[in-house]
Amino acid sequence: MNVLKEISSASRDIKLLWASVFFRLFAYGLTNQVLTLFLNDLHLSESKIGWFMSLTLIGDVGCSYVLTWHADSWGRRRILVYGSVMMVLSGFIFAYSENFQLLLLFAIFGVISPSSDEVGPFKSIEESMIAHLTPHNKRPEVYAIHSLVGTTGAALGAIACGAFIDLLKYANLATTDLECYKLVFLLYAVFAMAKVIIMLLLSENTELEANHEEVSSPEALVNDEMAPLLQTAENRKRGLSKETIAVLLKLLAIFMLDSLGSGFMTSGWMVYYYAKVFLMSSFALGALFFVSKIVMASSTIPSSVMARTFGPVKATLLVQVPSGIFSILIPFAEACLPLSVILLNLHFATTAMDVIPRQVLLTNIIAAKDLTKVMGIVNIGKTLARCIGPIFTGLLASMDRLWCCYIISGVLVILADCLLAFWFLPVDFKLSKQLNTS
Repeated sequence: MNVLKEISSASRDIKLLWASVFFRLFAYGLTNQVLTLFLNDLHLSESKIGWFMSLTLIGDVGCSYVLTWHADSWGRRRILVYGSVMMVLSGFIFAYSENFQLLLLFAIFGVISPSSDEVGPFKSIEESMIAHLTPHNKRPEVYAIHSLVGTTGAALGAIACGAFIDLLKYANLATTDLECYKLVFLLYAVFAMAKVIIMLLLSENTELEANHEEVSSPEALVNDEMAPLLQTAENRKRGLSKETIAVLLKLLAIFMLDSLGSGFMTSGWMVYYYAKVFLMSSFALGALFFVSKIVMASSTIPSSVMARTFGPVKATLLVQVPSGIFSILIPFAEACLPLSVILLNLHFATTAMDVIPRQVLLTNIIAAKDLTKVMGIVNIGKTLARCIGPIFTGLLASMDRLWCCYIISGVLVILADCLLAFWFLPVDFKLSKQLNTS
C-alpha cells in the first residue's frame, strides 16, 4: 500500500513535520471545545464573541503575511520556532487573564485558533517544506498522511478536552466551568512546548537553499494564461511573475469564497450550537467532535486515491458539493439529535476530502521558487475571507438565528466549487497523468 510505504520511507524531516501538525492540531482541538464557552463565561455577548473571532483572524492575516512572505529569506525553521513560542505564551495568558484586550492581542500573535483549523504561518511553510522534500508522484500520499495526522490530533484534542474537564470536576480541582476552561488553555501551552522542541529538531534540508524537487515544465500542465513559468533569479527578487499572479488570482477567488462560507459556521460555533440547542455536556461535546474529526481523518487517505483516479479538480468537486448540501440540511434536524449528528458526520466526512486534491493542484502548477509565497498568500486570503463570517454569525446567534449560518456556509462552498470547475477542469488530465507516473 502506497501510504504505508511512504510512512516507512519518509525522511526524518517529513516525520517531524507530521509530529508538528499532530501536536498543533491537538492543541487547537483542546481550545476549540471551550473558546466560545470561555468567552461566554467572561460575560461577552454572542455578537462580541463573533467580533473577537473575526478580529483574531484579521490580526492573524497581517502576521501570516509578513512571516510567510519573508520565511524563505529569514529562515523557515526560525519562523516556525517563533510561532510555537508564541503559542506557549498565549496559552499562559488565556489561563491567567480575563482582560479582553490582552486576550485578543495574544489570540492574534499567539496563534489561538477560533475554529480548530489552521491559523498562523505554520500550514503554508510546512506544506511548502513537504513539497520541496517530496517528488511529484509521492505528494498525494505524503500530504494525505500529513492531513490524517493533523485531523487525528484535532479529534483526540476534542475528546481529551471533554474528559479533562470532567476529571477536573470529579476530582474537585476546579469549582466552576471558567476555571476548567482556563486549565484547558494551560494544557494548550504544554503541547505548544512540545511543538517548539520539534521545530528545533528540523534540519537545514527544510530551507529553500537546500536541494529540493523542482516543478518541471509547468507550462506543459496549463495554458499560457495560467502557467506560472519558472523565474530567473532577477525576477524572483522583484516578486512573483505575471503568469504566477494570473493563476494566483483565480486560486484566491476560489479559496476565499470557500473560506467565506466556512467562516459562517466554524467548528467553534458548531460546539456552541450543540451546547445551546441540545444542551450537551462537556464530555458529550468532546465525544461528538472526536467522532466527527475521526470521520474527517478517515477520509484523507481515500482523497489521495481520488486525486490520482479522477484528477485533483474533479476529486474536489465530487466531495465538496455533497459537503455543502449536508451543511444546508443540518439545521432542519433540530428536533432530532441523532439525525443532526448523522448529517454533521456526513458533512465532516466530505468537507476535508478536498484538502489533498487542492494541495496537489496548487503545488503542481506553481513553481517551487514561488511556492512558499503563493501558499502563504492563499492561506492568508482564506483567513481574511474567514474573518467576515464570525461577525454575522455572532449577530445571527444573538437573534436566535444561528442555524441560518449552516445554510449560508453550504451555499457559498458550492459556489466556490463552480468557479473551480470553470477555471481549472482543463488541467485535470495532465496533472492526473503526472501523479500516476512512477
